[in-house]
Amino acid sequence: MAYKITDECVACGTCLDTCPNGAIEEGDIYKITDACADCGACAEACPTGAIVEE
Repeated sequence: MAYKITDECVACGTCLDTCPNGAIEEGDIYKITDACADCGACAEACPTGAIVEE
């Protein structure tokens, strides 16, 4: 299972604060890096539902 961040991302930073591995890269639309452990914490925390399983 892997996660991706979709265009619904509003770059609010919630996932940054939630990710235990620091696997979120900031930008206009955030990106999940290879440091991701697929724990799903970011997806659960995302207020817009922009983080989904691939």
